[in-house]
Amino acid sequence: MSGEAVLLRGRGRPEHATLAGYLAAGGYEGWKRALAAGPDAVVKEVMDSELRGRGGAGFPTARKWSFVPKDHPGPRYLVCNADESEPGTFKDRELMEVDPHQLVEGVAIAAYAIRANTAYIYIRGEFVRWARILDDAIAEARKGGLLGRDVLGSGFDLDVWVHRGAGAYICGEETALIESLEGKRGFPRLKPPFPAVVGVFGKPTVVNNVETLACVPHIMTRGAHWFASIGRPRNTGPKLYCISGLVERPGVYELPLGVTFRELIYEHAGGVRGGRALKAFFPGGTSAPIMTAAEVDTKADFDACAEAGTMLGSAGVIVLDEGVDIVEAAANVAHFYAHESCGQCTPCREGSDWCMDILDRIVAGHGRAGDPEALLRICKFASGGMTICPLGDAFALPISSIVTKFRGEFERRIAAATPLAQKKLPVLPWAGPRPGFGS
Repeated sequence: MSGEAVLLRGRGRPEHATLAGYLAAGGYEGWKRALAAGPDAVVKEVMDSELRGRGGAGFPTARKWSFVPKDHPGPRYLVCNADESEPGTFKDRELMEVDPHQLVEGVAIAAYAIRANTAYIYIRGEFVRWARILDDAIAEARKGGLLGRDVLGSGFDLDVWVHRGAGAYICGEETALIESLEGKRGFPRLKPPFPAVVGVFGKPTVVNNVETLACVPHIMTRGAHWFASIGRPRNTGPKLYCISGLVERPGVYELPLGVTFRELIYEHAGGVRGGRALKAFFPGGTSAPIMTAAEVDTKADFDACAEAGTMLGSAGVIVLDEGVDIVEAAANVAHFYAHESCGQCTPCREGSDWCMDILDRIVAGHGRAGDPEALLRICKFASGGMTICPLGDAFALPISSIVTKFRGEFERRIAAATPLAQKKLPVLPWAGPRPGFGS
């Protein structure tokens, strides 16, 4: 990529947030090419680029589009997931701020590819500023004939709407997002049927992440071969990495997929803060299994992370140094997911609470010898498909990985623990049978 910014090319250029500035930089050329090529050609171009979803799962984007039934007689929908809520992830909000038309163009092309005449950008409720930026961009695009009826004389109609959620982590899961978009409580749905067949309002729907859709205009403008030449096979294109925690230069960095975590942390983020030693890091937000300092040379892409027993997820890299109490870090993770569980599935609802309680007790100095095994057992029965959506895995995988990889720290805390004082049962005010309840 030769240091060239693609997704973040608008950084430091406020004019990019306006339609005039975006057009001057070649904006909406991909949209024009898509309309000239036809929906099937757009799907093929994105398929050849090997673009994979940037929201967490890394599923091939064009393959997801191809699941929408072509013979469906009614409406279909494209939904942009802008409910960025994974701890350690803050890339999508920058894309929406510095180059909102890039996202609008990506939404338009994706909607055209699946033959959808209505698209929604579902944005996190706290993102008030970014919702207004998108509303303004959509209004500009509509006024410029790039959205609305008979777009650019093509005969294709497209409306795009911004829908604000209520700030629930669970609504980042696509079926919970759809439920919320329909005005219902954000409870994930059982699959199948998948959204591509039964989605918003019971119609075929594709849900894509902000960063995923931001890549699409560049693929249509520069071609699939260009995009596929960045990174490595099956892990192509530019990628936004969010680096936070105990580093010298936290921030969002645009790099080719496949750089190592060592390069991310030590070259781009300036190394561990204060020159301290690296202890561990989350590679893809706190829902990803933790990695130790010994794994820092792993490539930061989908397949390499999977081979290492973790996942790239949203590429929210959180760095922990040698001074971090890993047991307290695990308790912090447990608190977040116990709070954000929607409560629909027993293994997630109860398991996240149990893990939180056990970890809080260990941190308070009252750990028990069987606590590590209890944590691993709870995590086992809350993950691996035991819940409707992946939130069970989201708390179980990081906690179980922390307990497994840092077992010694848990055992040292427990060895130094003091027994928790037992509560005495209250003495009843009567000695015999309760009055009025027989003898």
